[in-house]
Amino acid sequence: MKTRINLIMAIILAFTTLIKAQNESSVVNLSVFSAKLSAQSNAQIIDARSAEEFALNHINGSLNFNQQFENYEKSVKSLKTDQPVFIYSIGNGRSVSVANDLKSKGFKEILVLDGGIGSWVGGGKPYFTTAKKELTSSEFKNVLASNKLVLVDIGSLYCGSCKKVKPILDSLRKENGAALKILEINLEDSPQLISSLKTVTSFPYLILYRQGEIVLKRSGLTDLKPEIDKAIAQTGVR
Repeated sequence: MKTRINLIMAIILAFTTLIKAQNESSVVNLSVFSAKLSAQSNAQIIDARSAEEFALNHINGSLNFNQQFENYEKSVKSLKTDQPVFIYSIGNGRSVSVANDLKSKGFKEILVLDGGIGSWVGGGKPYFTTAKKELTSSEFKNVLASNKLVLVDIGSLYCGSCKKVKPILDSLRKENGAALKILEINLEDSPQLISSLKTVTSFPYLILYRQGEIVLKRSGLTDLKPEIDKAIAQTGVR
């Protein structure tokens, strides 16, 4: 009896692992996503963000819909199940959700861009934007040259994780004062600058410069205080 139970548990575990692997297998990095996309003549690209986000910036040739759209099912039916589908959003949440639904509907190959639109623009790939208030590369370099220590926070106004970074930045401002310059750059305002850096892989993305040189790069939420304290001590700006 015990042997049978162990066998059943092993089968359940194997099945669960397989399902998880299938769900995760469609999430690919920018290099894979871009290469496969370039190989398609009429690529099926889905921007799974809101209509408001899509209107501000998106990958050229994208269709815009997710499961919250009224025309979702109609939009899905317009796609060909035997051809690759490329999906992205601001992160991986909405795009993975759409990908899993398409899998259940019989689509053969689905690729989700890890890091979403931040990875695409941050990797220097072509995109559409309505941005008019742009922080130029020259202005950015002037900020780096005018401050010994600069923490650059790169994100999007629509990124939930990016909003969680704000209290951390406020705390760093209060603690370090003029010793630390904090510069916030949003996709909606300065996509060209983000693209030119060719280092952003997802939002939020933090870069710490000491005397114009990068000393720290981090994606996601992280405790920056130890690194900030170390950089300030090495710079001697306090």
